[in-house]
Amino acid sequence: MSSIAVSSIVFAVIFGGAFVGVFLRNALPQHHLAEDAKDVVRLGAGLIGTIAALVLGLLIASANSSFETQSNQVKHMTANIVLLDNLLAQYGPEARTARDLLRRAVGPLVERIWRENSSGPTKQAPFAAAAAGEAAFAEIQALPAQSEVQRSLKARAIEVSTDLARTRLLLFAQGDGSIPIPFLAVLVFWLAMIFASFSLFSRLNATLVAVLFVFAWSAAGAIFLILELSQPFSGLMQISSEPLRNALAPL
Repeated sequence: MSSIAVSSIVFAVIFGGAFVGVFLRNALPQHHLAEDAKDVVRLGAGLIGTIAALVLGLLIASANSSFETQSNQVKHMTANIVLLDNLLAQYGPEARTARDLLRRAVGPLVERIWRENSSGPTKQAPFAAAAAGEAAFAEIQALPAQSEVQRSLKARAIEVSTDLARTRLLLFAQGDGSIPIPFLAVLVFWLAMIFASFSLFSRLNATLVAVLFVFAWSAAGAIFLILELSQPFSGLMQISSEPLRNALAPL
């Protein structure tokens, strides 16, 4: 389910909590809404609000950190691909086949990272290296080193390609960063109960309904940000694939 759909459901549940408070206000006997009950509810709502605020803040910070980490890994991978191509260009015409295979490996690499042309069940498929990538690595290892310069360039090329493969595996391992459903359900329940406490002791009018609408939309927006940041290769805030796709010019 997309982040927008989940956030819309969260908004409906949170905003609906305010009307649960209205229902309870009309259903409960008047002595259940006395000042001492109001104080207890306000203290409890304050406690839950503090916990929810801490959790939301930590989730946003964690999701943003994960997003930035994976964005930097993509940049690192792009730089390694350009560096590897330059090393092979310096190696000489013997490395032309490896450079051609490297270019052919970029497309499948981008499709796998960004899960393009993939249905839901295949998104969780085990990792499998692209054939072009494996062929490029094998071609680099098989390069004939006929001078000290070529031996040095070959060693550096193997080192860079190994680092490239390691970064790709890290991106695959970090690919599923979605929030567990029970965790999200508890957080949304807390927020709904806070909104129910808002209307439990206050009669709603047009102004209060509009204010609660904005508050609920803001809370759902926080959930939306967390969901989007935790899935950096899909959705509205995804990391762009263009720098990696266009990293190498045609031979």
